[in-house]
Amino acid sequence: MKKSTITILILIAAVALSYSFVADTPSFQNLKILPKSIDKYQLDSVMKQYAYSLGVNCDFCHVQTNNAMRDWDFASDENANKLVARDMMKMTSALNQTYFDVKPDTTFKTKLVVTCYSCHHGKEHPATIAPKPAIIENSKTRN
Repeated sequence: MKKSTITILILIAAVALSYSFVADTPSFQNLKILPKSIDKYQLDSVMKQYAYSLGVNCDFCHVQTNNAMRDWDFASDENANKLVARDMMKMTSALNQTYFDVKPDTTFKTKLVVTCYSCHHGKEHPATIAPKPAIIENSKTRN
């Protein structure tokens, strides 16, 4: 083989190899509360926490553009629940900062005191009345 062919092949391999070291940082659109620098793992983690805390799926807040293909328009604000979720995020952040001295954290490593689950307990909407107390069998009455 000629030296020029070998050199070209080495350069092509070096360029291809260099692309494997470049982080594929997605650029999420329409983030109003979450930091613009959030990565996919962090965003997925936050969204799953919201879903578990409210007992809902993605379509509770997000718009699905094609049910058969499961295509989503995550940036869309058409679903009113997404706008409510933003307000709730602001509220829990304010409560944590004001009453529990939790500082804003873009690393998502701070343990929050007030979360969605604090009120929702796995339900779409928080309860507005206290649950009935559990009946305790064989309880002794006090005199």
